[in-house]
Amino acid sequence: MIRIGLIQFPGSNCERETALAVKRAGMEPVEFLWNEALQKLQHFDGFILVGGFSYEDRSRAGIIAALDPVMQTIKEQGTQGKPILGICNGAQILVEAGLVPNLTNHPSGLTLTENKRLFDEKILGTGFYNAWINMRLSDTHQTNAFTRYLSPQQIIQLPIAHGEGRFVMPDSTLKELIKKGLNLFQYCDDKGQIIDNFPINPNGSIANIAAVSNEAGNILAMMPHPERTTNGDPLFRSMHDYIKEGKRGQFYVTATISSRMIPQSFSIPSNRYECLTQLIITDNHALTVEKTLRKMGLPVAVKRFKHWEIECDSEVTFNKIKGSGVLYCERKEKEVLRSEIGREQACSYLVSAKEDLIGQHTLETLNTHYAIPFKNIKHGIIWQFESDDGNTTELMETIFSTNIMGNQYAHECFQYSNSATTSKSDPLLFKANQFAH
Repeated sequence: MIRIGLIQFPGSNCERETALAVKRAGMEPVEFLWNEALQKLQHFDGFILVGGFSYEDRSRAGIIAALDPVMQTIKEQGTQGKPILGICNGAQILVEAGLVPNLTNHPSGLTLTENKRLFDEKILGTGFYNAWINMRLSDTHQTNAFTRYLSPQQIIQLPIAHGEGRFVMPDSTLKELIKKGLNLFQYCDDKGQIIDNFPINPNGSIANIAAVSNEAGNILAMMPHPERTTNGDPLFRSMHDYIKEGKRGQFYVTATISSRMIPQSFSIPSNRYECLTQLIITDNHALTVEKTLRKMGLPVAVKRFKHWEIECDSEVTFNKIKGSGVLYCERKEKEVLRSEIGREQACSYLVSAKEDLIGQHTLETLNTHYAIPFKNIKHGIIWQFESDDGNTTELMETIFSTNIMGNQYAHECFQYSNSATTSKSDPLLFKANQFAH
C-alpha cells in the first residue's frame, strides 16, 4: 500500500483529520515526528506537512520548523518526484523552506504574512480568521500531482483557520506564477468569480491566491484545509494516482532562499519618542530562536525587545500613551532605556512589518478608545545577538541567511544601536549602503 508520511513538529495538531483523509484515498498514513531517525523518510511514497502551530509560531509562522534538519531530507525526497503537500502551517513551512514556488531561472520570492480582511481597500480586521471559503483551480493552472480530479469549473468549499495566510510577493514573481500556472488555487465566490474583497478573499492574499505549487508540480503549499471535509478528497485521490502511476525522475527542487533582508541604518527624528519593553517572564520567542541557531552551529545568546516609535506633540502626550497600558502589560513586561540594552559585543536589529498592521491598530485604539490625539505610532521587534566567542559580527551574515528574524517581502530591517546615532561598525550595514548605491 502507498505510505504517506505525516510530518509533525511540536505544536502540530491536525494529524487525525489528515490521517482520515489519506485513508479515504486508499493510502496508509504514518505519523512521523520531527526528531525521529531521518532514514525512515526514504520509505515513504509521499509526505504531508500537517496543520497546526509549529513551535507556537515563534518568531513567525513556519520559520523554526523550516530550519529543522528534517526539511533538508524532505527536500531531497522531493527531488525524486515524491509529492509533498503542506496544509496551513505546513504551507507556511514549505514557503519558509523555499520549496515553493522554486522557479527556475527566476529570483523567486514570496511569503505568507498577517491576514488583512479588506473591502474596497478598507481594513475591516486583522489576525486569526476561521470560516468556510470557496476556492477553485486558477484559469491558467498547472496540471500536477494534486489536480487530476478537478477543473476551474469545480468550486470546492473548505474551512480555513489561520492568522498568517496572506500570500505576499513582488509583481515579477506574481507574473511568473500566473504565466506558469503555479497560483494553483484561488479564492472565489459560489459562482466561481475571483473577487478581491472580503469575505470572498478571506485574508487579503494577493490575486486571491489560496495555494501555490512548485514548478515541478509535485509540491503544494495550501492554506485552506482539504483534510477536514470530504470536499477536499479529490486532492488526496489525485496524490494517490500520481504515486501509483510511478513516474519518477530528477526533479528541480533546490530549496534555495533567493534573498534576505538587507539592514539599513536607523535614526529617529527629533519629533518622535521611543518606548522599548522587555518581558520579565521567559521570552519563549527569543529562547526558541537561540536554540534553533545553536542547533545550526551558531553559538549566540538571543534577546528580544518590543520597540515603539511614537510621533506626538509633547512628552506629556508620550507619557499618556505609555500610561494607557496599551503598549505593554506591567505584570509581565518592563520598560527599558535604549542605553540599557547596549552590549559591546552584541549586534542588534530592528525588524518591523512593512504594512505595520499592529501599529495601525494601536493608533486607532489610542485615538478612538482612549481619546489620546497623536499622529502616528510604529511597532517593531529588536533582535539582539551576542556570540559566546565574541565574534558576533562574523556570524551575522549566516544568521541573516536563515531569515529567522523576518522575510524581506513582508519586513524591513534596521541596524540598531544603544546610542542616538547609528553605529557604522556593522559590516552588513556597509553592504547595505553599497547595495543601495
